[in-house]
Amino acid sequence: MAIHPTAIISPKAEIGPDCEIGPYCVIGDNVTLGANSRLRSHVVIERDTTIGKRCDAYPFAALGGRTQDLKFQGEETHLYIGDDNTFRENVTVHRGTKPETPTRIGNHNLFLCYAHVAHECQVGNHTIFSNNATIAGHVTVGDHAIISGLSAVHQFCRVGEHSMTAGLARVVQDVPPFMIVDGNPSSTRGLNIVGLQRRGFPEEDIRALKTAYKKLFLKKDLNLGEQLKVFRELPEAQNPSAQALIQFIETTDRGIVR
Repeated sequence: MAIHPTAIISPKAEIGPDCEIGPYCVIGDNVTLGANSRLRSHVVIERDTTIGKRCDAYPFAALGGRTQDLKFQGEETHLYIGDDNTFRENVTVHRGTKPETPTRIGNHNLFLCYAHVAHECQVGNHTIFSNNATIAGHVTVGDHAIISGLSAVHQFCRVGEHSMTAGLARVVQDVPPFMIVDGNPSSTRGLNIVGLQRRGFPEEDIRALKTAYKKLFLKKDLNLGEQLKVFRELPEAQNPSAQALIQFIETTDRGIVR
């Protein structure tokens, strides 16, 4: 373990083996830092934050900060971060507002400079937040989703798995899984074919999702519910990835970006 003499670490913090804590880092009460994690310099980890193994935080990242939710009354709240996550310069991640609703981040995520994850957000695995990507409170981000630079996601929205939200997008409804969303206001522009191919999706899945895009998002002469009924009658609708898309649409509260 290498701890720089200028680092300030609470006696109530738990530091795992083989961690590196650089100059001027500050670690608060009840923080757990997993083995082989690295805080490069000037990193702040506030209270009641648990970070897994092999995480890497760059200068001025601030993790576990107090929620910005005005409903917060000083309760004991939490942030849980998994393994193998990278937080580049000036990334901010906040704790939850209530004890029973912590903020959670999974494994193998990459947060580029100035990305922000607000209170109660639930971030999956293998996601990428590009520079200045911002998600408001209570947002859920599925596995392998990409949120591009300077895009903003409204509170309580869901960002589906394997989706891509393009740069400068304004997202106020749920981003459908497997799709590319772009614009202000945002709309679904097409299937994330390159991303799916890179992740080894079989050709039959991609064909079924292409059909789903054409039936549900490309033609807007019917409302989404009516088009979903039409798509369900097609054999492509029985594909597991298409079924995941259908289930996501049917469980939306805020509506779907079309």
